[in-house]
Amino acid sequence: MFADDEPKVALTLHTDAYVIRGQVASRQRRVTDILNDSDRDFLVLTDAVLDEYGAHGGTTKADFAQVNLASILFAIAEAAGESYAELRTPKVQEEALVSIPPFKIIGQIHLMPNSNLRDALGQLTGRFVPVTEATYWSDSLGEARTSSPLVAFNRSRAQILAPHRAVDPWEGIQGGATGGGAAGGSDARRDPGGGW
Repeated sequence: MFADDEPKVALTLHTDAYVIRGQVASRQRRVTDILNDSDRDFLVLTDAVLDEYGAHGGTTKADFAQVNLASILFAIAEAAGESYAELRTPKVQEEALVSIPPFKIIGQIHLMPNSNLRDALGQLTGRFVPVTEATYWSDSLGEARTSSPLVAFNRSRAQILAPHRAVDPWEGIQGGATGGGAAGGSDARRDPGGGW
């Protein structure tokens, strides 16, 4: 079977400088399988659109574009590919934060059961790791929070992969004057001489 006869999967790839949209010919159905099972260090996309980040960035269209896998920060499939039920390994979900500068990703990573979180993180394999129910953004690039059913991040480009839980910065703070602090109450840091 020639590559032209293979089904095409629509992908969006994020690198340091570009968002690249296009299609890749593959017999694989899931984005992580496409990226991890590649026997080359690159993907060839058809009908590629390359958008530079930033206000002065430009858009380039090309019939074909070769993208180095090592340059990809993360990838998103336009349609979720289903895995074969008989090939699935039972896993547990943990919410995680992935720092892959200049982006951050929050979502569910899938880990092997019956092991502590530290050991499970050490057992992640593959060049690209899936994050489901994901939200990604970049404050430095001005890229707003975007949700996606699945983001596959490049493990070798990630600086931090850590458990995450949402924290309310206002939790435990009560409104109104409580007789202390800057509103004129006593402050334990004040020294007896009246200075700080």
